[in-house]
Amino acid sequence: MYFQLQDIEAAKLNIDDPDHLRIHSLETFGTHDGPGIRMVVFAQGCQFRCLYCQNPDTLDVKGGSLVEIEELVKRAVRQKSYFGKTGGVTVSGGEPLLQRNKLLHFFKRLHEEGINTCLDTNGRLNNHQAQELFDNTDLLLLDVKHINDKIHHELTGLTNKNTLEVAAYRESTGKPMWLRYVLVPGWTDQPEYLEEWGQHFTNYKTVERVEIIPFHQLGSQKWELLNMPYALKDTVPPTAESKAEAFAVFSKYFKNVILK
Repeated sequence: MYFQLQDIEAAKLNIDDPDHLRIHSLETFGTHDGPGIRMVVFAQGCQFRCLYCQNPDTLDVKGGSLVEIEELVKRAVRQKSYFGKTGGVTVSGGEPLLQRNKLLHFFKRLHEEGINTCLDTNGRLNNHQAQELFDNTDLLLLDVKHINDKIHHELTGLTNKNTLEVAAYRESTGKPMWLRYVLVPGWTDQPEYLEEWGQHFTNYKTVERVEIIPFHQLGSQKWELLNMPYALKDTVPPTAESKAEAFAVFSKYFKNVILK
């Protein structure tokens, strides 16, 4: 029932005030969310409840601030000279797909200005509206939290079915994507599931890069400030050996693996 009610709120977030995005924050000169130098827009609202979430303050679909889309376009245009040939604008989250219609308009406007677009998503939705946004996205950054659906559900509160469908749809279009994987001790570092994850995507022609992102505790204080229970407060970051093992497994299946 909780997620059904949240779906209703998310639908409102996507429809209400079509000229504005609800965002958490904005980063200039970003270098971690896509190629080159980027302006990164962090959308507000997410339906996943990842145990290791580093930004729990982005979860509330009613939080953040409403910013006019044209104002964001103007900001991007002013920074365009810094983007160079590979940079551009990335929309991350939270979960951007909750505002897919608005982002479609935003991305179309950015393309009119000759600005590259990236979408960083957990793949929550794969409906017609989401696919139209994907088709207007130059690079898709897809977070695939776990290949095992049961563990994925325990880790995020939701199934991985939609995420895998998004990956398959992106592959069918021939447009590029990067896959991202957060390495969490005791949750996502099981060798057998790393192998299965790699095998699932190894024949994808559109996967240009796989990023391994080691878990850390830098966001734990946000949970405390929000008076939210943090299940992974005693979880330590992955060891050098664990990171090396994950890198070795993925490197068997992909040519370009990056350990962040």
